[in-house]
Amino acid sequence: MPAPVKFAYWVPNVSGGLVTSKIEQRTDWGYDYNRELAVLAENNGFEYALSQVRYMAGYGAEFQHESTSFSLALLLATERLKIIAAVHPGLWHPGVLAKLGATADHLSGGRFAVNVVSGWFKSEFTALGEPWLEHDERYRRSEEFIRALRQIWTEDHTELAGDFYRLRDFSLKPKPLSTPGRPHPEIFQGGNSTAARQMAGRVSDWYFSNGNDFDGVAEQIRDVGASAAQAGRTAPRFGLNAFLIARDTEAEARDTLREIIAKADSEAVEGFGAAVKQAGRSTADGKGMWQDSSFEDLVQYNDGFRTGLIGTPEQIAERIVAYRRIGVDLLLLGFLHYHEEVAYFGERVLPLVRELEARLPDDHGTRSVPAHA
Repeated sequence: MPAPVKFAYWVPNVSGGLVTSKIEQRTDWGYDYNRELAVLAENNGFEYALSQVRYMAGYGAEFQHESTSFSLALLLATERLKIIAAVHPGLWHPGVLAKLGATADHLSGGRFAVNVVSGWFKSEFTALGEPWLEHDERYRRSEEFIRALRQIWTEDHTELAGDFYRLRDFSLKPKPLSTPGRPHPEIFQGGNSTAARQMAGRVSDWYFSNGNDFDGVAEQIRDVGASAAQAGRTAPRFGLNAFLIARDTEAEARDTLREIIAKADSEAVEGFGAAVKQAGRSTADGKGMWQDSSFEDLVQYNDGFRTGLIGTPEQIAERIVAYRRIGVDLLLLGFLHYHEEVAYFGERVLPLVRELEARLPDDHGTRSVPAHA
């Protein structure tokens, strides 16, 4: 039987929830709410949580808690949940993050992970007085950052004379925890561009995609796998963003989606769209994140509606397993009302997913696109 799909959730450590809409959201960005949510999530089938990173107010996210400190707090409040802290190369030095990560890993019994974000929000860098690199240069810097991070975490002495970072006989003790299959904290990265796909194949443990349909996901999996093969590596595992709306009837779920979009904060969505589409179009081949996102897509700011996890528990479970069949290893989920909907997911959706997975053929690894794609 193939490995079951894993589930992660977006930590709402940023105000405004996971949709840029004025619809009622019973979700809070504060710590008390998030501590309860983390415990609820690990008891309802979630293995990972991803803390977002924003440094400046804007685009419907007026308040934000910093990702690494918030991640550590959630790690200490839970027993099994792995917390992924999002960080920006250019604002972090890999040696400093490696030290923080090693400490967090020890304090949590080996549950710390990192998501390397190459950066799309130019204003954050310029406001902090940091240089803004063009798209492919940001990914070159991220690749060097990941190579440095891995070396620091696994070798006694690190030497690096790179284009972006320099390390001279740098030694880190204690190292993070090392276990079979996990020699260091897991390294995730995002990005849809060609540069992101190639970098993932060369250096990352996990590749996160924005929301996408079956054909788009299959294309990305092929590209990342080809890059890994060229580098002589095992392909990284694949994570897919989705906004999940599970209701007792499909009509209820579709009505919720329509209301979210109808009540969108148009000014915030359009401001966000202008910023991120510039980033996507700056790539040489126009394959960057958000470059073809519509207004409706951007109401969920990582194209989460595109994945199509909207409907009854049965419909959603079938679609999740269809994504699993083509090679999706992890679903990164957002919700409208987190506490209620995470519990509903664990009670109503997850058992159906596991039941359908048990019927998958043993040749699951062929990663073929389902007929209904």
